Amino acid sequence: MQTNFSDEQLQDPGIARANEILRACVHCGFCTATCPTYQVLGDELDSPRGRIYLIKDMLEAGRPADERTVKHIDRCLGCLACMTTCPSGVHYMHLVDHARDHIERTYRRPLIERLMRWAVAQLLPYPARFRVALRLAQLGRPFAWAMPDARLKAMLALAPHHIPKASPNDRPQVFPATGPKRMRVALLTGCAQRALDTDINDATIRLLHRLGCEVVIARGMGCCGALTHHMGRAEQSHGLAATNIRAWMAEKRARGLDAVVINTSGCGTTVKDYRHIFRNDPLAADAAEVSGMALDVTELLERLGLPEGAATGLRVAYHSACSLQHGQRIRQTPKDLLMRAGFDVVEPADAHLCCGSAGTYNLLHPEISAELQARKVATLEARKPDVIVAGNIGCIMQIGSGTGVPVVHTVELLDWATGGPKPRRLDLGNDPP
Repeated sequence: MQTNFSDEQLQDPGIARANEILRACVHCGFCTATCPTYQVLGDELDSPRGRIYLIKDMLEAGRPADERTVKHIDRCLGCLACMTTCPSGVHYMHLVDHARDHIERTYRRPLIERLMRWAVAQLLPYPARFRVALRLAQLGRPFAWAMPDARLKAMLALAPHHIPKASPNDRPQVFPATGPKRMRVALLTGCAQRALDTDINDATIRLLHRLGCEVVIARGMGCCGALTHHMGRAEQSHGLAATNIRAWMAEKRARGLDAVVINTSGCGTTVKDYRHIFRNDPLAADAAEVSGMALDVTELLERLGLPEGAATGLRVAYHSACSLQHGQRIRQTPKDLLMRAGFDVVEPADAHLCCGSAGTYNLLHPEISAELQARKVATLEARKPDVIVAGNIGCIMQIGSGTGVPVVHTVELLDWATGGPKPRRLDLGNDPP
């Protein structure tokens, strides 16, 4: 694609990177075939190619974002299926992230939208606040019918019937390895996950220290910054990320770290991108080191060597989270681990398509999200599984709210297969009391 940025514009590192990405695009349109919003809406401007044109025009002109551009960029899930499909290697993720930052800085949204986005950014990344908000949402849910905006209804619907107590395992501490220590790893405990489902971190810790890992919950660590980063709130997201970088590097310099392990794939995609986000920052070297240590939990388990298990007879439908298969290009490893542990693994049709969760998307675009959820649930249920498995808390909540089939995290099944407790949802359903 031909671009016409001025030399002065190209002095900005963000514009220079956008220019590189735009020039890689050859207008082929392969991305439209795998874009979930294009499939649902059928509008060229709701495809990656259409959004690329909008971003190019906005950035080249150096103008504030307009309502039309904002509408179509906001509708992007950020699922990155287009990056998997693109034969030219267009790095759409960096381009749309830059566009969202530009929108946040130059566009004034309607009041109700500003308030909702502010509330999401001030609640979801902070587990204690989010837990309080979920309890209030439980109280407000019977009155959801009276809400004038579908997004407010979606926020109330997010609250599960059961909100777990905070897990003591999420506090700063060290879990010693069982037997000889093979690795020392830091676990990112996440933010929304700590409020919505404490079983995931608990299972991860049990599984890793059973396999010889000393597991560190680093003091000062918090949200990875992904949720606010993809909302264009660069200052907030970079602040959260910088806190994590300092916490993990302090731990590494004091006592050593072999890896930063992440069991929420949306977080993993962002942490692995810290090297890019902080490339022009004084933290650049430390950010690059953290990105180099970052591993999805299934990558680490593959390195450790999961014991082979006996056949369980359990039919598992594996949902590949977009941030794992497209963002991190991890596709086969989780399935291999589940099969090695003794599970019968199947995949749904159109496994490359998003379930509609996409961070905060199901809150801010509930109608499109609901359509994608219905499609995903239908393809999963068509495989007649005993349980559905995913590697991302957003997907687990999104799919779980639309099906009666239990939905659990990959590590919960692997922990169970290697000596841990049976996942509670296998007996109690998707909203355990």
